[in-house]
Amino acid sequence: MSGRSRAAATVADARHMRRALALAQRGLGRTSPNPPVGAVVVKDGRVVGEGWHRRAGTDHAEVVALAAAGERARGATLYCTLEPCSHHGRTPPCAPRVAAAGIRRAVVATADPNPRVRGRGLAALRRAGIAVATGVEERAARELIAAFAHHVRTGKPLVRLKLAASADGRIATRSGRSRWITGPPARALVHRWRDEHDAVLVGVGTVLADDPQLTCRRRGGRDPVRIVVDSRLRTPSAARLLDGTGGPVWVATTSRAGAAARARLARRGATVLVVPGRGDRVDLGALFRMLGRRDIVSVLAEGGGDVAAALLAGGHVDELRCFTAPLLVGGDGIPMVGSLGIDEMDRALRLSDVRVQAVGRDWLWIARPARPSGRARAAAPRPRPSGRRAR
Repeated sequence: MSGRSRAAATVADARHMRRALALAQRGLGRTSPNPPVGAVVVKDGRVVGEGWHRRAGTDHAEVVALAAAGERARGATLYCTLEPCSHHGRTPPCAPRVAAAGIRRAVVATADPNPRVRGRGLAALRRAGIAVATGVEERAARELIAAFAHHVRTGKPLVRLKLAASADGRIATRSGRSRWITGPPARALVHRWRDEHDAVLVGVGTVLADDPQLTCRRRGGRDPVRIVVDSRLRTPSAARLLDGTGGPVWVATTSRAGAAARARLARRGATVLVVPGRGDRVDLGALFRMLGRRDIVSVLAEGGGDVAAALLAGGHVDELRCFTAPLLVGGDGIPMVGSLGIDEMDRALRLSDVRVQAVGRDWLWIARPARPSGRARAAAPRPRPSGRRAR
């Protein structure tokens, strides 16, 4: 926040911006490839209009809030979690509409991270004579649009890896049983994450071992796209993923998979994505680039230890979300992360920006994994069929 903008911001600004952020949260998983945005219009200390971006192609948050305010917007203050756009996309630019509504002052949490448009909306507001304050609740706003920002910079979705293990790092007993490692609050949080992400991803090993549905069992929630990484198309026709309920199913495979197997899954309603291979496996980097072109902005990876190892060794994990449960399984249980081929401790993948919080009886670790060295990346093993675990 600049000195001028910081001086212009008030305690009331922060309160109204937090309301705008809460509204924007409702758009998570629904607006891609656009970011989730919330807006509030305040006049004489009272909220006279509010709104959020509901899905791509519909009115942006500022337009919805201004429509709700009507004539009361004239002389009011607009709070917006992201700078109003100044370019034509699926909808007209918002900055001119903000000016036309008679807004006197605009408080914006963060600038647009897209380098092609960054700052232009703010400049348009200032040229229209609107006083602009920026940086209010900026950190929270940036976290909210982290997936969008990653997508516009890289063309790929933001990948969050979810793991859940015992205190000794096991995701199942030696017989493969895992119900339930974590408690109800942790499992409910995972369903909220599915609601907020564009897609959930697992390996075929999880499908064969657990036959999961990967749906969002949350009132008012939405099912994400369900992606199975399946190089040899071993996903059974009778898998619950293909029972006709829930979100779309995309199966990622390589050109080595036979046409008959592709047709079998297509008849069951799956979309088969033929991805370049790395050896006899799906090239995960190529898969994520393909997903980015299909407007998948965020992915929640829920595969088992082998998928986790492949994602980590390939440097594809942007954020790790790991539950630790207060129980012990023993060394003969199934490990949380498969082999990474690391011989020396100084080659271990380090975690940074670590945050820890209690979720019911469990602990949730949120961190950013360091990118692996070339040696660790090359040593990543082939995923085994026993990969698990997602419900």
